[in-house]
Amino acid sequence: MKKGHIILLVVILLIIILAGWFIGRYNTIQKEKVNVETAWAQVQNVYQTRYDLIPNLVETVQGAANFEKSTLTQVTEARSRAGGNINLTSESLTDPQAFQAFQQSQAGLSDALSRLMVVVERYPELKANQNFLTFQAQLEGIENRIRTERMRYNDSAKKFNQLIVTFPNNIIASIIKVKPFQFFQAEDSAQKAPKVQFD
Repeated sequence: MKKGHIILLVVILLIIILAGWFIGRYNTIQKEKVNVETAWAQVQNVYQTRYDLIPNLVETVQGAANFEKSTLTQVTEARSRAGGNINLTSESLTDPQAFQAFQQSQAGLSDALSRLMVVVERYPELKANQNFLTFQAQLEGIENRIRTERMRYNDSAKKFNQLIVTFPNNIIASIIKVKPFQFFQAEDSAQKAPKVQFD
């Protein structure tokens, strides 16, 4: 064999090895991205379940005589604001402003529901209403699932973000323009102890 043929074979072999290496890294990044998007779909699922439960809960509470209308209005308005933000695209998951807007609207709904549950304590007929107790138990279960699914999403996002910032994956990530996913943060209200008032 001539020297030129050997050099050509070595170059072709190096190109094949580099292409295989690049494809392997690319596929790993894409698989982890799908894992994050799957975890996000579960977050959306539990938020949607909560969103769907609220009208039944509000309707049951409205049946109580003299129930505070302003509290129900706050819940209904918070639900309305949160409704348009349940389905974020995967592009929005890498956008700090869009993700923060989502988190704020959902936190607003959580706060309104918490206020509703506090006010309900003043109405013994509601605490004895089987429908209300069922909805209350469902809501508590959903809130626990929300915390769990958010934690799973954060874990998936962390794994993906670590993958795309380590060498040599960071080079491939910049070539294919992959951005890190945003994390759920503790709400501002979590920084302060809750204020308890007795009338």
